[in-house]
Amino acid sequence: MFGGEPVDGWAVSKYLVQASWEDCPHLDKQAKEELMAAYPPYQRDARTKGIPQLGSGAIYQVPESDILVADFEVPEYYLKAYGMDVGWNRTAAVWGAKDRESGAIYLYSEHYRGQAEPVVHAMAIQSRGKWIPGVIDPAAAGRSQKDGIQLLMQYREMGLDLQPALNAVEAGIYAVWQLLSVGKLKVFKSLGNWITEFRLYQRDTEGRVVKQNDHLMDATRYLIMSGIDRAKASPARLPRAPVLSYGTQPQAWME
Repeated sequence: MFGGEPVDGWAVSKYLVQASWEDCPHLDKQAKEELMAAYPPYQRDARTKGIPQLGSGAIYQVPESDILVADFEVPEYYLKAYGMDVGWNRTAAVWGAKDRESGAIYLYSEHYRGQAEPVVHAMAIQSRGKWIPGVIDPAAAGRSQKDGIQLLMQYREMGLDLQPALNAVEAGIYAVWQLLSVGKLKVFKSLGNWITEFRLYQRDTEGRVVKQNDHLMDATRYLIMSGIDRAKASPARLPRAPVLSYGTQPQAWME
């Protein structure tokens, strides 16, 4: 039965009821708007219309015009960190800078290279600033947690300030989507590889994330979920002790 009426070919003991939130009188307009804002784009049909699947399509359904900004010189007082995804075919890293006043995070630099030894990637990462901390996929080598830890130790021995990232895929995607949606995550227009992956990042018809061309997308998740908590300002912003000549002291020290 469908809507209380028999359907040809169906056993009369079966029926289908599809309810949307329009059938829920307890949800007023304000409640619907708040719920809609909280749902990721790929869940909205399922949540609001009762369609029982995630569906396919772009994961971050946010217009590029809303997130891309012209490059600018990042102030020294912004907090910086990077997220890193590692593999032989492609190793990627993305750097973020957080404005403590507005809370906005800017993705301002990227590393994107395949088939190179760890030392090559380490040198490229250090060129952005040896002091900048980062986070990396805990299974970085792509084979096992043990391999990932070994590779993490190699990078540390090369001078990188790295910690394992939290690799919670759906939670990470949701966190990134929230920031993009409210204008708190912006991307420099010069990040061509990031933009390309952003355009290709999607789910299949079963709602699963398509694991292709997603290295910078993964690195972005690591950065948002774990890296920003480690971010710090340039050492150039730290106060320096005054240089004293022998036998003299500044008046302020004498008071």
